[in-house]
Amino acid sequence: MKDAKPRGALASGRNKSTTRVAPRFGEDTHDRSPQASDPPAGAKRRADPERAEPRRGADGAPPKRAPSGATRSAGAASGTPSPGKTSSGKTSSGKAPSGKTAATAKAAAPRTAAAKSASGTSTAKAAKAGAVSRSAGGAGKAASAKAAAPAQAAAAPRRGRAEPVEREAAQQAASRRRAEPKRRSRGERPRRRRFSLLRFAFRMTFTLALLGVVGVGAIIAYYAATLPPVDEWAVPERPPNVAILSEGGELIANRGDTGGRAVKLADLPPYVPQAVIAIEDRRYYSHPGVDPIGLARAMVTNLTSGRLEQGGSTLTQQLAKNMFLTPSRTIERKIQEMVFAVWLEMKYSKDEILEMYLNRVYLGAGATGIDGAARRYFDRPAEELTLAQAAMIAGLLKAPTYYAPTNDLARARGRGEVVLAAMRDVGFISGDEYTYAVDNPASVAAPKVATSGGYVADWVAEVLPGFAGSLTSDIVVETTINLELQDLAQSALQDVIAKEGEAKGVSQGAVVVLDGSGAVKALVGGRKYAESQYNRAVSAHRQPGSSFKPFVYLAALEHGLTPYTMRIDQPTRIGDWEPENYNRKYLGPVSLTRALALSLNTIAAQLTAEVGPKTVADVAHRLGIRSEMAPNASIALGTSEVTLLELTTAYVPFSNGGIGVVPHVVRRIKTADGQMLYERRGGGPGQVVSLEHVGQMNTMLHAALTSGTAHRAAIDGWQAAGKTGTSQAWRDAWFVGYTAFFTAGVWLGNDDNSSTKKATGGSLPAELWKTLMNKVQEGMVPADLPGMDQLPEPIEAAPDDYEIEFGQPVAAAPQQLEQQRQIRRGRDDWIRPAPQQDNGRGFFGRLFGG
Repeated sequence: MKDAKPRGALASGRNKSTTRVAPRFGEDTHDRSPQASDPPAGAKRRADPERAEPRRGADGAPPKRAPSGATRSAGAASGTPSPGKTSSGKTSSGKAPSGKTAATAKAAAPRTAAAKSASGTSTAKAAKAGAVSRSAGGAGKAASAKAAAPAQAAAAPRRGRAEPVEREAAQQAASRRRAEPKRRSRGERPRRRRFSLLRFAFRMTFTLALLGVVGVGAIIAYYAATLPPVDEWAVPERPPNVAILSEGGELIANRGDTGGRAVKLADLPPYVPQAVIAIEDRRYYSHPGVDPIGLARAMVTNLTSGRLEQGGSTLTQQLAKNMFLTPSRTIERKIQEMVFAVWLEMKYSKDEILEMYLNRVYLGAGATGIDGAARRYFDRPAEELTLAQAAMIAGLLKAPTYYAPTNDLARARGRGEVVLAAMRDVGFISGDEYTYAVDNPASVAAPKVATSGGYVADWVAEVLPGFAGSLTSDIVVETTINLELQDLAQSALQDVIAKEGEAKGVSQGAVVVLDGSGAVKALVGGRKYAESQYNRAVSAHRQPGSSFKPFVYLAALEHGLTPYTMRIDQPTRIGDWEPENYNRKYLGPVSLTRALALSLNTIAAQLTAEVGPKTVADVAHRLGIRSEMAPNASIALGTSEVTLLELTTAYVPFSNGGIGVVPHVVRRIKTADGQMLYERRGGGPGQVVSLEHVGQMNTMLHAALTSGTAHRAAIDGWQAAGKTGTSQAWRDAWFVGYTAFFTAGVWLGNDDNSSTKKATGGSLPAELWKTLMNKVQEGMVPADLPGMDQLPEPIEAAPDDYEIEFGQPVAAAPQQLEQQRQIRRGRDDWIRPAPQQDNGRGFFGRLFGG
């Protein structure tokens, strides 16, 4: 046992190269002088693997290093009192401390006695050991254990009233130690945390979401910067509505960008806006203009379906798009739409936005706004809509044209049931109301106004700026249209085309009716307005054919001829032009009355050559033709194109005594509150034809109905007159006729300018005119045409074997002209003169008169 070494020495020998002298528990390293066994400064230290260091804060754990001035000695574990003080608390000089010092020392005794004692003992052992290495092995632990008993014994007598204070101080120190971050020793490796997939997913999701928010914000800011400054934003004024009324005050149609008047939200039944909200934007009254839930739902729906089914736009966004943006589907437009929607929500109330939306949204079939749709589909104002009707209109918002009841009523009703179900689910209607509306679906009402009134409304909207200028508010236009005549004209045209249109190769037509002042009483621009809105009565320029000849004969009368002036129907050549009758037969000497009634082309060409083509064009312009006309010889046969409206207008002076008129349809224009903007007070070119010539023209044109090409248009008991017309290759068929009260024109043909199946003005157009005028003048007292009482009835009647071929006369030549046989066509197609007699004088005798 003599050779046994101390435990500290054995421990030091086992790990001499790596073991460092660690301070004992409670040892003050500041008071320890460097030892020879200490490692050099900066050297890397390793912890003793056999020593288990207690946790900080546990019993026996080293306390936190005390601040300077209160440093405890590291030798407290040995129980040796520190130099300068004895175990009794007296100083080395033997004097007792003062009262204050004694009290402080007494209070601190439990905490310091053991430390001071251990410090002294440790110092003595360190001096005795010399250069022996201090380790943190088992020797240190044993020394600490041996020193603990005297220290506790020395501290026990000093526990008293200071024990709670010390316990509280110890607890506070422990709390501070727990709050401090755990320090890792230099040689200790950091402990790696276990990998968590959930934690990783959460962090990645959060990061991506944050980046997405930043990216979306940057994109919104970029596109918002392309918009005008906010102070320049303003809701555009609602386009003014033009309400077009008949002469009796009935509504014909609404025109303008809206197609209906503006209505107040408070004036509508509650279920009208509720139907729109239920099917389009259920959270309308809760979102700030943009609905994130709706956008997310639309995104999921579009991704799962693989196509664009939902847009996620709120009512406010739809209104913003309609007012400020184009309908293009781009990211830029969508973001700008959202910005404008938020701005609208900040500037206007929810009810104001909903009211603007209902008055501006397009609802199919040319109807804009809730009132326009109500009148278009159900022929009633928006304030009188039923629940089923309101649901059907709300259903149109998804696809106005596709779900329009005028296109497919069953489809529109099915969509209406979807809206009703949505209203029930939201709670806007009860189950009984839903059942009743489904059992009594809405039906499209037959319009009280003829659908052809659309042609009138379009024409009014076209000429309106010339009367009222730029419109800033809703206006009311009172027209000259008689709805009864309008309906009669439309029905007559549709019936004729339906019955004989296919057989005659006719697919379109137009009708115009004017009174003696030029007021348009009816105007039908086509067979069906819903199929084609092109106004053939006002806009289509066509060759009038022989219906232009009255202006040729009037020019001849004004140059001194009379209805009984004779001309020879024979082959005629004017320059290089050789006009022919359709049947290429000639009647010889005929009166002007007979020539006009039978529509002889040769006589019209001869008269035009006599008076001059320019004179004929001037006469036509004076009576009402506005189109340009080429002043050449062929003008006699109506080769210059005109419209039905202007041709009919030019016939009116024959019916009213020679007074020129301007065709007009507008009587008054007022604002919605009754302010007068325009009122027609007459006007026109005045007397354009003398009464004498009016009587002569009426005599000749009346003969066309009694014994000429228009005999199918004759009206029993009425003096009527008119003229047929057929253009080249039977492309156009015309008839313009008149009585003492009305003048009406009819055109039939095809839009593609193709030939009809030999339809002439004396066939379908004359029959249509007669049908219409019989209805128009039903119950009226017949009246004579102006000037007819000044002239006798024509003496010459049509031959017994008279017939109509291609709209032109075909008859055997009179007996006195039978010997003048017609020969081959071409340059020799002329009447040969009678052979002259020689009388024996010979050539020179005839030449010199001998």
